[in-house]
Amino acid sequence: MSDEVLLTQEGYDKIEAERDELVSVRRKEVSERLKEAISYGDLSENAEYDAAKNEQAELEERIHKLETMMRNAKIINEKDVKGDQVNVGLKVKVKDVDTKETMEFVIVGSTEADPFASPAKISNDSLVGRNLLGKKKGETVEIVVPDRTLHYRIEGISK
Repeated sequence: MSDEVLLTQEGYDKIEAERDELVSVRRKEVSERLKEAISYGDLSENAEYDAAKNEQAELEERIHKLETMMRNAKIINEKDVKGDQVNVGLKVKVKDVDTKETMEFVIVGSTEADPFASPAKISNDSLVGRNLLGKKKGETVEIVVPDRTLHYRIEGISK
């Protein structure tokens, strides 16, 4: 996994905070649970030991994944992103030409995507995000999704 990971500064800070929490707090908790389970004796039939070992493996895997993301991060600096066309780190207001519904999205890297945020954070790798990238205010974009074709007119782009 040596691919570049696009992140906003906020996204990078969240990943770093999670990694720090896992390393400084959770690692110690799991280690204590493991020591306690070992104290119960016979490891061959010790469910607490097995559970603690599994938890430790999952924790170390998550830490490794976060550290890899941090190493491969390309932080999108909002100051360097011009607001004249859709780009990662910008908020986009679109109007569905067919339903007349207006929506706002923030275009983010795939690790930061959160469709339930307000406004929704959509990945630059998603069908909608990919098709909006590089477009300017006033352009209409046709996006083919699995069950239909969307027609979005870009109403505004902001930081």
